[in-house]
Amino acid sequence: MVAFGALILIFATLEFYVFGAVNSIVSASDYKIYWLALYVGLSALGYFGLVYAMMNGASVFRMPSTTFSLLLGFGFTMFVTKLIFSGFMAVQDIGRLFAGAYNLVASNDSGDGFVPSRRQAISLLAAGAAAVPFFSMLYGITKGKYQFTVNKQRLGFSSLPDAFKGFKIVQISDIHAGSWDDKEEVARGIQMIQDQKPDMIVFTGDLVNSHKDEIDPFMDIFASLDAPYGKFAILGNHDYYGGRYYDGEEEKKAYWDDFYSKFEYMGFDLIMNDHRRIEKDGQHFNLLGVENWGSSRHFPKKGDLDKSIANANLDTFNLLLSHDPTHWEQKVLEHPQHIDLTLSGHTHGMQFGIKLPGMQWSPVQYRYKRWLGLYEEKDQKLYVNRGFGYLGFPGRVGMWPEITVLELDTV
Repeated sequence: MVAFGALILIFATLEFYVFGAVNSIVSASDYKIYWLALYVGLSALGYFGLVYAMMNGASVFRMPSTTFSLLLGFGFTMFVTKLIFSGFMAVQDIGRLFAGAYNLVASNDSGDGFVPSRRQAISLLAAGAAAVPFFSMLYGITKGKYQFTVNKQRLGFSSLPDAFKGFKIVQISDIHAGSWDDKEEVARGIQMIQDQKPDMIVFTGDLVNSHKDEIDPFMDIFASLDAPYGKFAILGNHDYYGGRYYDGEEEKKAYWDDFYSKFEYMGFDLIMNDHRRIEKDGQHFNLLGVENWGSSRHFPKKGDLDKSIANANLDTFNLLLSHDPTHWEQKVLEHPQHIDLTLSGHTHGMQFGIKLPGMQWSPVQYRYKRWLGLYEEKDQKLYVNRGFGYLGFPGRVGMWPEITVLELDTV
C-alpha cells in the first residue's frame, strides 16, 4: 500500500510539472485551449491504459488482447515521453533558479520578478526531443514488435568438417509467447524462418514469460517448422518461473512433464545439459545444450557445461546453445574444452536502441558486455540474438525481432 501511494505521488508530481511546462509553451498561442485539450486527452488515455492493464492483466491461459497491448503500450509511451520532456525542461528550470538566486542577491529585479521566464526556443526544443520517442514508441507497439528481420552471418571455422561447409542454421530466441497478441503476425514470422531453407533450427530459450500454457495458442504454428537435420531448443530463465506456482512434488512433476511435452509436440528436441551428434556424409559435429546459467543472482544457475560434454567425441566442431551470454563470459571462455561457437539470446537488445551498419547502441549495453551480434575471443565465437518476441513493454523500437541465419564455412 505504501509503494502504491508512493507511485501515485510520483505520477502526480510529474503530471503537475509537465502540465505547467506545456501550458507555458502554448500560453501565447491562439489555439492554447486546443493544445491543452489535446494534452489532457492523450494523458487521460495514457493513464487509462496503465490502469486498464493493471486491472485486466493477461491470463496465462489465453492471449492478451490487442486492446490490452495497445493500451498498456500507450500508457508506458506517455510516461516515458513525459519523463524525457520534464528532464529537458528541468535543465532549463534549474538554470532559471540559479539565475533567480543571483538576481535576488544582486537585487537585479527585472520588473517581472527575479527568476527569468522560460525561453520559448529551449521549451520547444524539449517538446521536439520528447516527440521523437513518443512517435517511435507508437510505431514500436503497432508495427515494430512484429517487424521480423533476417540477419545473415557467414562464419568460418578450422574445426568444421568439410561435409558441413555451407550448412545453414537458423537461430531464434526469446519467444515470450505470453506477450503475443496476433497469431497471424507470428505465423508470418514463422514462414520467414521456413523461407530461409534451414538445415537446422535452434531456439535459445525463454519460450514463455512465466507459465507453460502461454505457448498453447501458437504450438501448431511452431510445429509447422521443418528442417532436415532437426529442431533443437534449450530453456531460458523465464521458462523456470511457472514451476514456482506449485508446492507438491507431484504437482511440480506434472507441470514439468507437460511443459516438456509441448516442445515435443512442436518438434523441438529439448537439450538439458546434454549433447546431440549431428551427422552428415559420414562426418559429424557436436550440438551442446545447457540449461539456463546467468551471472545475476536472480537467474537460475542450472547450466552445467561439464555434463553437456560428457561422453561426447569432442575432437570436432562444437556448437553450444546457452541462453544467457554471461555464461560464455564466465564459464565457456575459460573452460578447458574448446567451444567453437556459442549461440545466446536473453538481452532483447532491451527492445530499444539503434542498429545501423557499423553502429549499434542500446541502454542494455551498460548491463551486458556482450549484448548483440557477433563476438570473438580466444578463437571462440559468441552470437547474441536480440529475440523473436517481446516482454514487458509490448513493442520494439529500433531493435526489431530477429531471425538469425548462420551459414557455416571452413577456413
